[in-house]
Amino acid sequence: MSTDAVGNSSMEEFLKRLIDQRATLTEQRANLQHKAEAVLMVAREQRDDGTITPDEDAEVRKYVDDMRKLGEDIEGLDARIHDVGEEVRRTGQISANLAKVRHSQKALTSVKESAIYTSHNKHQRSYIKDLIKLTMNLDDDGESRRRLTGHAQDVANNPEYAEYRDISRVDGSGGYAVPPAWLMDQYVLYARPGRAFANVCQRQTLPGGTDSINVPKMLTGTAVAVQSADNQPVQQTDLTDTFINAPVRTISGQQGVSIQLIDQSPIAFDDVVFRDLTAAHAAVLDTQTIRGSGSGGEVLGVLNTPGITSVAASAVTVAGVYSALANAVQTVHTTRFLPPEVIVMHPRRWGWFLSLLDGQQRPLVLPNSNMPFNAVGILTDVDSQQVVGNIHGLPVVTDPNIATNSGAGTEDIVYVMRSSDIILWEGGIRARVLPETKAANLTVLLQIYNYLAFTAARYPTSVVTITGLTAPTF
Repeated sequence: MSTDAVGNSSMEEFLKRLIDQRATLTEQRANLQHKAEAVLMVAREQRDDGTITPDEDAEVRKYVDDMRKLGEDIEGLDARIHDVGEEVRRTGQISANLAKVRHSQKALTSVKESAIYTSHNKHQRSYIKDLIKLTMNLDDDGESRRRLTGHAQDVANNPEYAEYRDISRVDGSGGYAVPPAWLMDQYVLYARPGRAFANVCQRQTLPGGTDSINVPKMLTGTAVAVQSADNQPVQQTDLTDTFINAPVRTISGQQGVSIQLIDQSPIAFDDVVFRDLTAAHAAVLDTQTIRGSGSGGEVLGVLNTPGITSVAASAVTVAGVYSALANAVQTVHTTRFLPPEVIVMHPRRWGWFLSLLDGQQRPLVLPNSNMPFNAVGILTDVDSQQVVGNIHGLPVVTDPNIATNSGAGTEDIVYVMRSSDIILWEGGIRARVLPETKAANLTVLLQIYNYLAFTAARYPTSVVTITGLTAPTF
């Protein structure tokens, strides 16, 4: 047993003794109170006016004085019990956190010791180049096979790959098909024009071996009512349920690369090719979650989900848009009965907010460090495709994949959402090399693909769209 564990056990025993001591004192004080009340009750029964004799008064005073002293002792014990209890809790939390830290250190050491393909060695060790050479039997010295075998071991053992492996319907490809983790991180963080909308949704691992996911949904609930009288029937209304079907879809892309480039290139061109393919993949996936049609292999995006509420801005002015946002916020509150969590808008709409001035030519959206007075919103970051500020107390996320040709052809829609009610299931991105398809041209195809399912239909009242926002002028 560790020293921390021994120390915490001793503290717990001390805390238990304090609690037992408090229970004893409380019982003693309760007995004194009963004795004092018994003296007063006898006096009331013996004398109609309830007066007490000097002896009875002295006896009651003694009981009350003893109660007061015991009460002070109990209050002191309460403070000590609270302090010791907090330290016991804190010690337990520190021990738990220490175990997590040690686990993370071990995982980090393991990754550093065994990672084959990293951003630091991408020029010396190219993942896609090794994959191509192995597929096309160009690995004369066996180095590509050795590195890919080591990479497969990384995928199997390192925690950083947990999100990307064994979560799609691909079988037989092992760790070879899982791109390096540093490239996968670029997919999530840096890809153009990004997947900001998708990233604020509730993201779950796509289960294997299925072409669709059924999400339970309560259709009608139970009921309660006032009982009309004793022994009368109690209200009983049976709930009914249904399910939302989210079909599994595929997003894929490919790039042809000449064999000459594979043989002669002095650079790690997998960084260039994979970054661009995953960037395009991220943009398509994000667009699907926003406005997928639900047909032709597309998921059913938020905008086309039945039951989504829409609020029209009365005017494209600061007052009109601010009021529409407030209306959207209260609509989620009053229909979903839980608060919204985020506002997502196109960068040009956020830029319009930043351009707003009051009658004295002072900006209405300022950094919080400026201590703004009567501000429409707060600017927290000069960035793109992440939280850039807040309005009505909600974080504002910008996403350039939101269309700017909605409505009359120039409108951009703003989304006020309880995003945790929207579910995106994703499988990890997989890579393939196909040398035969264009062999006559000395060309190989590099492919990436993954599977996903998506639904906003379980709680459509969690989303309110703001419409009528025509193109702003600056």
